Amino acid sequence: MRLLKITGITVLILAVIIVLIGLSSGKKFEVSRSVVIYRASPEVFNYVSHIRNQNNYGVWAKMDPNSIKSYTGSDAAVGFVSRWNSKVKKVGEGEQEIMKIIPQKRIETELRFKKPVETTNYAYLETTALDEAETKVTWTVGGKIEFPMNVMFLFMNMDHMLGKQLDEGLTNLKTILEKP
Repeated sequence: MRLLKITGITVLILAVIIVLIGLSSGKKFEVSRSVVIYRASPEVFNYVSHIRNQNNYGVWAKMDPNSIKSYTGSDAAVGFVSRWNSKVKKVGEGEQEIMKIIPQKRIETELRFKKPVETTNYAYLETTALDEAETKVTWTVGGKIEFPMNVMFLFMNMDHMLGKQLDEGLTNLKTILEKP
């Protein structure tokens, strides 16, 4: 009986500690990766500013080529929304909306995930001309992980997990844009 009481108190104390940690640590994250593409900056920006093109280079679209996609508005313009719905849990359901465009420089989007977890994040693709035929592309995704999910993410490395996907997507983008 005494062992059961000690075990119960220990579990309760651990639960309280985890909840307190979770409530006090609204975990923000931002992950960025870059690649240099041997193409002129206007050409690269024109390609990445079209959200539909992410189906060609982004890893998430490739995880489920059969996901249902729909679009609203004019691609490469503020207000354009790309929606997806997949039976593959890692892809889930959500939408991406173009929120801001800085011509020939940066496209900012909002990512609204509905499944498997409801959350809103931001992303942007930025192009920087290194010279007439070289462009640096930086892809950044960030947001805030709310309680109780943030407790799980205390033990996960977002930079490593998400960074691998961004690297793969940028490698795919480089391959596509550098084809002769």
